[in-house]
Amino acid sequence: MIIVHHLNNSRSQRVLWLLEELGLPYEVKRYQRDAVTSLAPPELKAVHPLGKSPVITDGDATIAESGAIIEYLLDHYGAGRLRPAPDSADRLRFTYWLHYAEGSAMTPLLLSLVFSKVAKSPAPFFVRPIAKAIAAKVQQSYIQPQINAHLDYMESELGKSTWFAGEEFSAADVQMSFPVEAAATRGGLDTARPKLWAFLQRIHARPAYQRALEQGGPYELMR
Repeated sequence: MIIVHHLNNSRSQRVLWLLEELGLPYEVKRYQRDAVTSLAPPELKAVHPLGKSPVITDGDATIAESGAIIEYLLDHYGAGRLRPAPDSADRLRFTYWLHYAEGSAMTPLLLSLVFSKVAKSPAPFFVRPIAKAIAAKVQQSYIQPQINAHLDYMESELGKSTWFAGEEFSAADVQMSFPVEAAATRGGLDTARPKLWAFLQRIHARPAYQRALEQGGPYELMR
């Protein structure tokens, strides 16, 4: 039995979604973020030394990192589903987006989250305006322009095909869901980029996506 060690409001939501798309049986073991720090609880370190999510266990195997989990599930249980044929042009695109999601897209979005927390963190009254000013300057001069560049790039690429890896839905779209949803929450993505916005509507309408939400519980990235 595949066990998903599921942290609320995290990348593990897309692992549940992939499992639902593949129709595989699985068990969810839930973990809650600390209400103050938003960090994962220490119990996750008993599963993987970094104590982060997503991580799955399958028999004696423990697999962490979203891309590695997706590849493992497709290799062992995919039976050719949800990824293009080997040596095809779409397969190369699939591999690219599978790694781009975390390797490039998430970096400025995470920086945006960190600096927004810096601006809101408790501080002595004489330090608070300085911290806010620095955070705002970094957001305006570096982080948001980087996010905009990535969103423009993704919007352009979705102009070439219906889905990220081609005309067929694939696990690359599952992987890309998290940065696109994060961008809609805190990166400025809206209907001004209609192809990315339509991508969000399509994935949210998929029955497997909706079943995964039922399994994973409230998903604040959607708000």
